Amino acid sequence: MENMYYIGLDVHKKTISYCVKDGSGRIYAEAEIPATRLDLDMWMKTLPQPWTAAMEATIFTAWIYDHLKPHAAAVKVAHPLMLRAIAAAKKKNDRIDAHKIADCLRCNFLPECNMASTEIRERRRTLRYRNLLVRQAVQMKNKIAVLLMEAGVRNKQKLHKVGYFRELLATNQDINEGLKPLLRLCRETVVRLGKTESALVRSLQRDSLLMERVERLMTIPAVGPITALTWALEVGDVQRFSSIKKAISYCGLCGAENSSATIIKRTPLSKQRNKHLQTVLIEAAKMAPRNSVDLAMIYDREKQKDNANRATLAVARKLVAYLVAVDRRQKDFLVVKSENRTAA
Repeated sequence: MENMYYIGLDVHKKTISYCVKDGSGRIYAEAEIPATRLDLDMWMKTLPQPWTAAMEATIFTAWIYDHLKPHAAAVKVAHPLMLRAIAAAKKKNDRIDAHKIADCLRCNFLPECNMASTEIRERRRTLRYRNLLVRQAVQMKNKIAVLLMEAGVRNKQKLHKVGYFRELLATNQDINEGLKPLLRLCRETVVRLGKTESALVRSLQRDSLLMERVERLMTIPAVGPITALTWALEVGDVQRFSSIKKAISYCGLCGAENSSATIIKRTPLSKQRNKHLQTVLIEAAKMAPRNSVDLAMIYDREKQKDNANRATLAVARKLVAYLVAVDRRQKDFLVVKSENRTAA
């Protein structure tokens, strides 16, 4: 059997530090190369075979992972917060980091994180860009409201309706001529952002890779296109969750447990979560009781025990259970009325 060589990579914007070790821990090679595809190709020609590589998850990881994967026995990505061998080191630099990543890989101590397929990551980038457009549109709407308040104009709920906004500029005498061009520019920006956002969502819904899965997820009460797309693209392969509890933890819908002796404390919601899924699921859970009797019962029961926020989290956790079940079984959501329970 051939000896495996283990490579630790410490990646940065312009450079990549590497350390190559054999199975016994002896250093075969170590150096620093420019972070370009051409330099990686030249470097890979000098490596002994077979080899496996590991690196921390950073903003630069994805393209390096895709470039190395066809040539390696395996390429792994480590969770940066869980890679304590580096975080807790007294002495830290790029060379030492590459050494320690290689050792963690060689000893099978690497805290590996999930790396979605290239196709999923490309579509996820589109969805996250859509989220940016929505935030910018909200900022522009708030700016319109602030500009009108500065002019002494009282705002109404229908302020952002096209007809009302046009009529407001034409008839309200409190808005001076110097302010009107700025308000029109803000309104044009809101319209342009809205059209772009709608086009991106339509393109994702019609994507052959996602269409069937998204339509299946949307059979769940309170799950619309944005929730279904966010789940499909942020989760990727649902089989990576061995239990619903792990899926709930990944979505950031539960707090950590801090227990000592007989005292058990629950901390606030953990910051180690997928923030995109957490936001979308909580927003969906706020509307869910209006669309499902079962979810409304869960909300009312939990609200009687505690406050409304805890009740919303309970509904969000139930939505995760529904999403996991539908995704795993690849069947539409179904309510079994005869047994007074819900099935997927």
